[in-house]
Amino acid sequence: MNKGKILIVDDLHPVFKQRAEDMGYVVDDEPQITRAETVARIPDYEGIAVRTKFRIDQEIFDKGQKLRFVARAGAGLDNIDVKIAEARGIKLLAANEGNMDAVGEHALGMLLAMMNNFRKADMEIRQGVWDREGNRGYELKGKTVGIIGYGHMGRSFARRLSGFGVQVIAYDKYKIGFSDEYAREVSMEEIVKHSDVLSLHIPLTAETRQMVDDEYFFHFRKPIFFINTARGEIVSIQSVLNALKSGKVIGAGLDVLQTEKFPGLAQQDWYPELISNDRVLLTPHVGGWTFESYRKISEVLAEKLSTI
Repeated sequence: MNKGKILIVDDLHPVFKQRAEDMGYVVDDEPQITRAETVARIPDYEGIAVRTKFRIDQEIFDKGQKLRFVARAGAGLDNIDVKIAEARGIKLLAANEGNMDAVGEHALGMLLAMMNNFRKADMEIRQGVWDREGNRGYELKGKTVGIIGYGHMGRSFARRLSGFGVQVIAYDKYKIGFSDEYAREVSMEEIVKHSDVLSLHIPLTAETRQMVDDEYFFHFRKPIFFINTARGEIVSIQSVLNALKSGKVIGAGLDVLQTEKFPGLAQQDWYPELISNDRVLLTPHVGGWTFESYRKISEVLAEKLSTI
């Protein structure tokens, strides 16, 4: 039974193609295809699978009149024009569950590295500096960790904190009654009052874009360690740097930035200050990108494809 054709335009684990073909789809796996080539060929396909290569926007939807679904190999749908897809009855599949373990571990790793000055201490020793007092760290035990967004990613981070003797509190604007063995549901007022650590696990939307700004940090009662493994455009990097200078933020772990990749990143006004601050820990948007999640994402996506 031929269920239609799927065009894979990005680097997906082969298990997705294999399982889609087992379901009866014809799959063209072309990770090197360009956007222009995709636009030209999309009229022939019922489905398209993408990771982060380019945006699935009105141009692609207009050309892809046969499209029944878009499969996003990753967490979130922010590189897909959701409104157009929903208006046309096109199914949207994402694989948030596939990299939630990776994100939870990465956030925890960033937090421990910041609290114990791993990056600074390592660099100093390589430069012949032995400074024990300047690299004295903080313990997690007894701290309160605030989580914004308690979906797959937020819960994954909370679960990994469960052995550290911390109190985990979580706020989610769109969920209620989600307290569990890993986190206690609270108001935003309690987050800003009690948090020693703040970690973001929310999608990028019109509402969350540049949500974390100077005013956002101003409301926190205690100095915090700040982690963002969600989306870079949620946070004003200049505001993070301002909060580091004022003492509102003790350390910042940023896996995502409001501008990513070079040369664009290096052209930002805040870039020199960002890279010269030894209380900032940076990684290149790899929080959810492990050798294990590469396969798991495609497995989750294939499972969701089987339900439509």
